[in-house]
Amino acid sequence: MTIEEAQKEVDQWIRTIGVRYFSELTNMAILTEEVGELARIIARRYGDQSFKESDRDRDLGDEMADVLWVLICLANQTGVDLSEAFKKNLEKKTLRDKDRHKNNPKL
Repeated sequence: MTIEEAQKEVDQWIRTIGVRYFSELTNMAILTEEVGELARIIARRYGDQSFKESDRDRDLGDEMADVLWVLICLANQTGVDLSEAFKKNLEKKTLRDKDRHKNNPKL
């Protein structure tokens, strides 16, 4: 599925099953919550924190998909074409960082 297809799929789901989008501010708060849930799993799985029993069976991919879902909702609500935005962002990073990482002795 392309990013464009994902944006259309989410919009269709919202309009038929979800009834309507939450407000942009509510979705921003939800995005923050979802990122926090993802961070908690990563901190426990790859970091130094021990697992809480309630987190042990959490699916990392599902947590990432929750973040993506809400981000797509926000893009749809604000008229952002994520495919185009990502393309421009990648071009910006390539231009800015083309030599920076190669010349970084820490890497």
